[in-house]
Amino acid sequence: MIETVSAAASKSRTIEIEAHLERLADVRAFVRSSCAELGAADDCVVDLVQAVDEAATNIVIHGYGGATGPIEVTMSPAADSVRVEIRDRAPAFDPMSFGEPDLGSTRLRPGGMGIHLIRAATDSLAHRARPGGGNILTLVRTLGRREEED
Repeated sequence: MIETVSAAASKSRTIEIEAHLERLADVRAFVRSSCAELGAADDCVVDLVQAVDEAATNIVIHGYGGATGPIEVTMSPAADSVRVEIRDRAPAFDPMSFGEPDLGSTRLRPGGMGIHLIRAATDSLAHRARPGGGNILTLVRTLGRREEED
């Protein structure tokens, strides 16, 4: 079992878990505690917990597809925002190539909303291939309330 939580002098915090659905509670708790240390607004905490949980769930279910592997989540403060990097060794998948769902459709299938929810909960989303294989997903969210939330 992989489980590490570390903090560097830069105030970045990292957790690494083995990709299993039952370990996602640890990731959610890590995001909550990291946000609390940064003084994040409640809305930011809710948004980031949801976004990171969706991304990690997609990695477990679709990325590793029943196999196992590491998921590493690093949270780093940046001025008035937090940067979250989610790293895995699963086959490459770029969520940026995934279109927006038709929210007006009466035929929405179960699932399929994760990437949309991640985009809605963050200020920016970026993907790049991980050297040596895998993915690096970067999420950025302001620590305070976003203007459209007021």
